[in-house]
Amino acid sequence: MEVKIGVQHAPREITLESAQSAEEVERAVADALTGKAELLSLVDDRGRKVLVPADRLAYVEIGEPTVRKVGFSAL
Repeated sequence: MEVKIGVQHAPREITLESAQSAEEVERAVADALTGKAELLSLVDDRGRKVLVPADRLAYVEIGEPTVRKVGFSAL
């Protein structure tokens, strides 16, 4: 699933593909925004961890699950 994170005072957003479900991402964002966690911590599909300070979050966009396309298509 594609997740886009806007960070305050940063010119670009963070975009990552995650194997986590939408509910898991939403729970992590809610915990960060309510003060239960000081960092938003997500893991991408390659196992890398992305940490963003909760007080710097501008927005989080949770996309649809991505489907891997295999093969070639006609243009």
